[in-house]
Parts: sequence; structure tokens; C-alpha cells
Amino acid sequence: MAVIGRVFNIQRFSTHDGPGIRTTVFFKGCNLHCKWCHNPESISMKPQLELNTDLCIGCGACFHACPFHMIDESGAHIIDRYKCTGCGKCTDTCYAKALTPVGKDTDTDELMKDILTDKMYFDLSNGGVTFSGGECMIQPDFLSELVAQCRKEGVHTAVDTAGNVPWSYFEKVDADMYLYDLKAVDPTLHKKLVGVDNKLILENLKRLSDAGKRMWIRIPYVPDCNDGEIPAMAEFLRGITAEKIELLPYHRLGEGKYDSLGIERGDAIRTPTDEELDRAVEYFNAHGVNVIRQ
Repeated sequence: MAVIGRVFNIQRFSTHDGPGIRTTVFFKGCNLHCKWCHNPESISMKPQLELNTDLCIGCGACFHACPFHMIDESGAHIIDRYKCTGCGKCTDTCYAKALTPVGKDTDTDELMKDILTDKMYFDLSNGGVTFSGGECMIQPDFLSELVAQCRKEGVHTAVDTAGNVPWSYFEKVDADMYLYDLKAVDPTLHKKLVGVDNKLILENLKRLSDAGKRMWIRIPYVPDCNDGEIPAMAEFLRGITAEKIELLPYHRLGEGKYDSLGIERGDAIRTPTDEELDRAVEYFNAHGVNVIRQ
């Protein structure tokens, strides 16, 4: 029986989210709140609206479709985000395509039809499908059914996760491989940076390693946030078996999304320099942990 879940994007021909050519399915909803999140549209489970003010022509069509759209005294188009239900009626009337819905419900059968249109590319490149987010593991029934159907169709599966879920979810999902995010080892710092401690995250990472699961570990390098964690991460990772460990430099490409979603941004974060990244990689490698830059 088909299982219903919520996604917000499907990205094709991805070459960074696992081996080969991949289709990446982004699930809506996340149980972390990283200070540097570059996919803010993934955080809430609720459907949302993106407003591109550069495209808005002020035609007023959306005002007639929904009373929660308005023009303020400065002439700016604003949305009452607290009352917006994400129904999408305003996007249907937006001639300029300035309004975009973010998040839709779909079922596993329908999504599998979409995934299988790319199967030829998976087979030719030893690729597959990657389930990402947000945090795809917080929709375990939806995810496990997709993984099971992919296995029946001979499609390789990867799950991109921060691991902040019960171990039983990993047992239920049982993907072919995991792309596992490691943001900090110190629990106090981890809670400060993402809103929760990392007890489950570290435990699950160790259990996946002990179980011999195929795994790529991804470390976001965020200056003035977790850059001081490199020594602790190196010590922890010496006890972990992973096929690849990647250092991912923070980038600012997602900053404009905050404005389009009506989300207040936190403190500005700078991008790391090449010298900082090189020093981090050198430290890892000098301490017995093979790390590469993405």
C-alpha cells in the first residue's frame, strides 16, 4: 500500500550526493536548527510560500485569491506568514510566477514513477537515488517504503541524514548507504549550534560503523562555529569506519531564501578561506583521518 509523505524538491543529475549520477529527493521537515542552514525551506514540515520580490509586478491577483497578502505603506508585497496555510491558491493566480509553493504531499507509488524515469542513468553510472532534506529520517514509514521499492527495482539508495533519530529508524529504513553529517563532537557546543545535543547522533554513527554499513561522512566547516572542533572530530573519527570523509565549506548561496520565505536570518557567517580549509584537512590527515575537500 502506498505511503504518503511530504517533499519539497527533486534534483536530477546530482554528482555530489553519493556515487554515480543520482536523483536527490528532498524531504520537508527537520529536527535540527543549524545556525548556517542553507536550505531554510526544509526546516518546517508545513507547506510554505516563496516570494520573489524581483518578479512580483504588483498585479494584485493574489490579494483577491487570499486575504493574507497585502501591500504595506512602503509599497512592498508582504504575506501574513502566521495565517498562511500554504494552500497554493495564490500561486495559481500569480501571472508573474513570483510566488512558488514549497512542500507538497505525495505517495510512494507516484514518487517511484518519477524516480524510475532516471533509471537508465543510474544503471550506466552505478548511481541511484539519494533521500535528503531537511531530515528524511523523521518520515521513517515513507522513507522505508521508498527504499524497499527501490530495492525491488534494482535502484541503489543513499540516505543523507544528521542521525538525530532513534536507532530503530535506521533498522526500519536499511538503505544501501548513508551520507552522515557530523557537525560537532562536544555536546554543549552542538546544542548551541543546532538546538539539540548529539548523544543520539554519535551513538548512531558508531552503530552504523560497527554494523559495516557503507557510509560517507560529511563535515560542514563553518568559521567561528565549529572550526575549533577539528581536533575532537579527528579523535572521534579514528574509531569510525567510513568509505569517505568530506569537509564541506560553508557557502552563502542559500541566504536569499530566508527573505523569500519571510524567515529572519541569524548572525552573518563568513565563508572559510582556502588556507583555513587546507589547515583543517592537513590536521585530519596528520592525525590518521583521511579527509578530502568537496
